[in-house]
Amino acid sequence: MGQGEAAVTAPAAVDAASHSFVEDLPDWSPDAQCPVRDVLDRIGDKWSTLILVTLAAGPRRFSAVQRAIPDISKRMLTQTFRDLERDGLIARAVFPTKPPSVEYRLTPLGATILEPLASLVRWANRSHAAIKDARLAFDEAVYR
Repeated sequence: MGQGEAAVTAPAAVDAASHSFVEDLPDWSPDAQCPVRDVLDRIGDKWSTLILVTLAAGPRRFSAVQRAIPDISKRMLTQTFRDLERDGLIARAVFPTKPPSVEYRLTPLGATILEPLASLVRWANRSHAAIKDARLAFDEAVYR
């Protein structure tokens, strides 16, 4: 290590059990054409996940979802709604009022993502403090 370089420690080694996790996923591939990657690209973005969790409570109008996720722009909310509808995870219903009102709801397919998302949310809640501590330690080691 040269002068002025920060000493960054590696995280603890991963045990063999996590290696078997990957072996238990025979359909997974890092290849861009992998169907799993195609689906995870949609679910993995923060807006889709937040919208799906918001709609888990029941159908919502555009403005109600925007209030629930105040840092999303109207443009991004519109685009994410379209993407989720295209993937069959949400449905859009237009009601013949003046002006027309639009409501979004999970489809039966969209409801199937809630259990895995709930596990991810629980993991994020349990791990948040440790992740913040790791970020702080990393930043202090790299940027001091």
